[in-house]
Amino acid sequence: MFHAASSLVPSPRPSQNQNDQQDRSEDGTGRPADRPAGRQSAPPAAKRDAFFDNAKYLAIVLVAMGHAWEPLKGDSRVLTAAYVLLYTFHMPAFIVISGYFSRGFDASPGKLKRLVTGVVVPYVVFETAYPLLKTYVGGAPQDISLLDPYYLTWFLCALFIWRLTTPLWKLVRHPVPVALGIAMLTSATPGIGGDLDLPRVLQFLPFFVLGLNLRPEHFALVRRRAARIAAVPVFAFALVFAWWAVPRMNSGWLYHRNSAQELGVPWWVGPVMQLALFGCSLLLTACFLAWVPGRTTWFTALGAGTLYGYLTHGLLLKTADYRGWFDHPALHRPLGEIAVTVAAAAAVTALCTSPVRRVLRCVVEPRMEWAFKRDAAELARGRERDKARANDKDGRRQDPGTKDPRTRSGDPAG
Repeated sequence: MFHAASSLVPSPRPSQNQNDQQDRSEDGTGRPADRPAGRQSAPPAAKRDAFFDNAKYLAIVLVAMGHAWEPLKGDSRVLTAAYVLLYTFHMPAFIVISGYFSRGFDASPGKLKRLVTGVVVPYVVFETAYPLLKTYVGGAPQDISLLDPYYLTWFLCALFIWRLTTPLWKLVRHPVPVALGIAMLTSATPGIGGDLDLPRVLQFLPFFVLGLNLRPEHFALVRRRAARIAAVPVFAFALVFAWWAVPRMNSGWLYHRNSAQELGVPWWVGPVMQLALFGCSLLLTACFLAWVPGRTTWFTALGAGTLYGYLTHGLLLKTADYRGWFDHPALHRPLGEIAVTVAAAAAVTALCTSPVRRVLRCVVEPRMEWAFKRDAAELARGRERDKARANDKDGRRQDPGTKDPRTRSGDPAG
């Protein structure tokens, strides 16, 4: 499950995006070269990449669709095949993107602060909210445990661990093979505890590490016209294969949270399945990204709010499940399944919009300036700005006839 995102995934602030273009007129101090030191200019607005915002939005829509299919998939082999196909790549796709945007993480104070406010805080909030929902709406008392991720909150827990280890993966000579080896060993080790959903964290690790090592030119390869054309037969074949595999394969492999022994097969099957699924997931992820538009569309802006849609759409689906709405016979027919799919896509789209983000920003992306010490470098820059403003005011008082405060000639004409 993509419980993403992603890269679901919190969107990095503009200053953290390594693809942002720097102002070429800046000097070594970070100020534009044609401006005096006493006049601080606002930093240029960073431009987001429409391709990645589109990819994140489309991935979160697929996540919501997959969750909505969960209570319906047993009634239709076609729907179950689509479910299997979806779960093969939508989670890896979002994790790869999350890894790509984590390349700049260096454990600096600013990055650690962002990790706490953008990952830890929403994890605590929603790890509390989902058990309370089950207790008071579902009527089944559920304990609150920050060590046992509930439903879709596991991804925030995983993202926290993955990002903390980012500096280490930058030092490893062959990071992707090492991460893949860890995932393969994890799939054959049933003794790993369930705290922090560690088996799933380790089995999905290779996708994050791969994202850390990707560059813009790698994404450019899958955005070519030839790749978009080739993606059609690949997806068609994958859907047919998924339909064939439905009665023959345990879908538990797709969740990457159990060992081979726990799935009732010999230990050596785990590493083999991990390697096979890694290859299939990467191929389908590349095909998915090939279809993502690179231009600005009506849903591009929604890509910045995928974390909101990811965390909140589960509340709606769980409420519907607890209330028994999925038990209605009409929803278990083809038209009902289509209606549920459209409703899930529309709901998660609405939850990514600006009004929802404004309301929930205090718990999903809080600033929490009160909780952190100011960085020494930031304090020094603040003192320099204050000193520059004071000097500027002194210059105006000493030369009141000067219209332009940058001119010291005393000529009223400037």
